[in-house]
Amino acid sequence: MDKRLEKALNDQVNSEHQAALVYTQLAYEMDNLSMTGMRDWFAAQAEEEREHAERFAKHLMDRGYRVELTTIELPPVKAATALDAFEAALAHEKHVSEQIRQIARIADEVKDLDSRGLINDFLDEQVEEEATVSEIIDRLKLVGNDGSGLLRIDAGLGQRQP
Repeated sequence: MDKRLEKALNDQVNSEHQAALVYTQLAYEMDNLSMTGMRDWFAAQAEEEREHAERFAKHLMDRGYRVELTTIELPPVKAATALDAFEAALAHEKHVSEQIRQIARIADEVKDLDSRGLINDFLDEQVEEEATVSEIIDRLKLVGNDGSGLLRIDAGLGQRQP
């Protein structure tokens, strides 16, 4: 495997762990707002990000490469409202999407066909992630500060299956 691709995949392992921490913090923020359904949604999302990290790590190890965890910097994550939390989540997902696209560009450049399956899965996953969070943002904007509307969205998000 080309060294640039190896580094990019290792970096992505760390980025996925960072995403898990971002979502964990957002879960805490929602708990502080007594939005327990949203808290649970963010907690499930954090677990999904840890699974993503493991998929990238497994790909490296299956090909005989070492996974190198580094210090993970957590960006400031605060949310005074549910809308704040989901807008932060969308911004983070867009950042991750660009990282995955960059890995795809490197893999194409170095003609690493063995990574394409994994990368393509994640390209598709990121489209879905951004669409899901965007839809939640649209719903939150639609209800505004209506308490009963927010509680309905919260209850719906709490039904998320792991």
